[in-house]
Amino acid sequence: MDMGNQMGKVWVRAVLQLMAFCGVALLGGQAMAAGKPVLLVFGDSLSAGYGIAANQAWPVRLETELARGGKPYTVVNASVSGETTDGGLTRFPQALKIHKPKLVIIELGANDGLRGLPVAKAKSNLGAMIAAAQKAGARVHLVGMQMPPNYGPDYTRDFAAMYPALAKQYRAGLTPFLLAPVIKRPDWFQPDQLHPVAEAQPAIAAMIAKDIAPLL
Repeated sequence: MDMGNQMGKVWVRAVLQLMAFCGVALLGGQAMAAGKPVLLVFGDSLSAGYGIAANQAWPVRLETELARGGKPYTVVNASVSGETTDGGLTRFPQALKIHKPKLVIIELGANDGLRGLPVAKAKSNLGAMIAAAQKAGARVHLVGMQMPPNYGPDYTRDFAAMYPALAKQYRAGLTPFLLAPVIKRPDWFQPDQLHPVAEAQPAIAAMIAKDIAPLL
């Protein structure tokens, strides 16, 4: 008996079996992923979970909230701390290509505002992202922010007005102010007074879940 030839046949069979198993596993994984539509959250540190555990951030809570309400989605949190609308616009096409979302929540602009960047530029960037998502077949929900009064009345007014104007222009969903459920609770903010603590995240997720309901 040619032991080398025999061992070669055994090795080939083992490889083929492994390939078949991996193929089934891959198809099974794809089928599971295809079972729920993807909701892409595209934001900054307020959505990325800055200062808290990643699994405590409101997008993670949102997935649980939606499932509880009979609207199961796979929520992908592609938020990055420190992100501006410029940076977001650069990353956005690839995120759409990879995740193929049915619904996109865009929560950007706060870092533009805190840096005093032109509102018109932020508005243009956000508009381009909304248009790109809609062109890719996704529904869009825009989440707004507000600037503190020390930025001056004109800037704070124009910044806050940017979000409803974009939502109207592109017929997108809107949450006017991400921090609305927590703004009157100082104990729900981290020491920087900018980022909510873990205990505040369920309240934000509940607000977002209610606001996006017409898009689901």
